[in-house]
Amino acid sequence: MAARSGGSARAKSAAIPQLSWNEVRPAPVVLISGPEQVLAERASGLLRDFLRSEDPELEVSDLEADGYRRGELLTLASPSLFGEPRLIRVGAVERASDDFLIDALEYLEQTAESTTLVLRHSGGVRGKKLLDAIRAGSGGGVEVVCAELKKDVEKQDFAAAEFRAAGRKIDARALRSLVAAFSDDLAELSAACRQLIADAPGDITEAVVAKYYGGRVETNAFAVADAAIAGRHGEALIALRHALDSGADPVPIVAAFAMKVRTMAKVSGVRGGGPQVASSLGLAPWQVDRARRDLAGWSDDGLQQAILALAAADAAVKGAERDPVFALERLIGVIAARGRALV
Repeated sequence: MAARSGGSARAKSAAIPQLSWNEVRPAPVVLISGPEQVLAERASGLLRDFLRSEDPELEVSDLEADGYRRGELLTLASPSLFGEPRLIRVGAVERASDDFLIDALEYLEQTAESTTLVLRHSGGVRGKKLLDAIRAGSGGGVEVVCAELKKDVEKQDFAAAEFRAAGRKIDARALRSLVAAFSDDLAELSAACRQLIADAPGDITEAVVAKYYGGRVETNAFAVADAAIAGRHGEALIALRHALDSGADPVPIVAAFAMKVRTMAKVSGVRGGGPQVASSLGLAPWQVDRARRDLAGWSDDGLQQAILALAAADAAVKGAERDPVFALERLIGVIAARGRALV
């Protein structure tokens, strides 16, 4: 399976293999880069388990690059009396001390036999000389890229891999429902997968997910709104059905839409960034950033149509129409079309 590089210039220019988290394999140096900590932990764990299966006498050592003292790496990597294989894991390389960077660059020139050095760098410019040297091929390494998972399909792939690694099956509807319930937090999604693997016998179905996490799906009205605003019409309708089947009331679902669309309308057309702009709009900086991402593909006319659709849906679910579910589905159609569909 080819690693997902996202077409980055780094992936194209690196002289060493670029791997996804579940493709990790032994090498003298393994650079685990990127902000997604859950994937980084999975990659590191898979590598440790593989090396331990090759030799149960594997010696594992952990260092933190930001509190590193000169000579520690070279001491751990020096040959032992019995020649056991070694795994040295170094965290916080993005905050590395000068002493660590000096020693690490020296180590690349002559890596230790039967030793795997894992470097975890979550991002930033600190240690760039070291990263450039590794990516250029010094030390004979590989890079495991742990980019943030932003798309639901990527999170579904991650969850499916969790079940596959445990030798368990989860059907497509159950997988979508599970991701909808935990779409905002990969760590929570991973924990949910592990709980289902440990506690639920047999194949994982939509009914099993509803039994364990129906309340989470119910309370996550924003999952419906997020899918629709991003233009994922079918996914939004599925999320709506899950929410309604779990007992969610239509009124707070419309309120979730209204909150997000109002924020988008506030941010639309405002230039600049930072705390001052957010404060002038009565929002937190992260809300401004999120609204700007949500606005991709939207026009002012589309926002106007969405606001009109929201007003009609709000009235409908509060008694103006006999079928509040149809009103919600109609709203989702307008929002998913980014206001280009008329009410």
